[in-house]
Amino acid sequence: MTGRSVRVYVVDDQDLVREGIAALLGIQPGIEVAGSARDGAQAAEEAPACRPDVVLMDIRMPGLDGVSATALLRRRLPECKIVMLTTFNDDEYVSRALKAGAVGYLLKNLPAAELARAVRLAHAGIAQFDQTVLAGLAAGLPAPDALTPRETEVLRLISAGATNKEIASRLHLSEGTVKNHISRVLSRLGLRDRTQAALYARDNGLI
Repeated sequence: MTGRSVRVYVVDDQDLVREGIAALLGIQPGIEVAGSARDGAQAAEEAPACRPDVVLMDIRMPGLDGVSATALLRRRLPECKIVMLTTFNDDEYVSRALKAGAVGYLLKNLPAAELARAVRLAHAGIAQFDQTVLAGLAAGLPAPDALTPRETEVLRLISAGATNKEIASRLHLSEGTVKNHISRVLSRLGLRDRTQAALYARDNGLI
C-alpha cells in the first residue's frame, strides 16, 4: 500500500445510514470518501467518475440491488474492490455476492475504526468477512478429503501466497501442470478464485 488515502464509495438506500457511514469513515486516518449513492443504479452510473478504490455496497436496495450493482461495477471498475456491508447474514446472499465479484461481506454492527481497517485491508487485496459469515461459508464447503494429496499441497501453497511459478519450482512441476491442478482444486471445492481457496484452507486447518 502507498501513502495515498484509500478512496471509498458508500452505497446504501437509507439516507441516515449512508451519510453516517460516510461521515464516520471521513474522519478515519488514511480514508477519503469519494462519494455515495442511494441505490445500485446510481452507483453503477456515478461511481466510475469518482474513481473509488473500495466500494461498500448494501445488498438489499430497491431497483438495482447490491449483487447486480456489484457485477456491473466489476466490469466498469475492474481494479476496484467491492465489499458488501449489510445487516443480512444469509448464505444465499453471501454466495451471490461472491459470484458477482465482491471480495468481502461485512455486517453493519462494525465499529467505525474496524470498518476503516477493513477498507484498508480490502484495498490491499485481503478479503474481508464477518466471523459469523466465515463460519457459514466453512459449513457449506466440501471436506478436505475431496482433494488428492497433490491438490492439497497446491492449495496450501496458494494459501501461502505462492505464485504459479513458485509452486511449480517447489513441487518440481511445469507451470501448465500447476494451472491444471489449481483449476481442479477450485472446481472440486466450488470456489471462485485464490482468495476463496485461501479462506477454505484456513477454515479447514490446512495452513
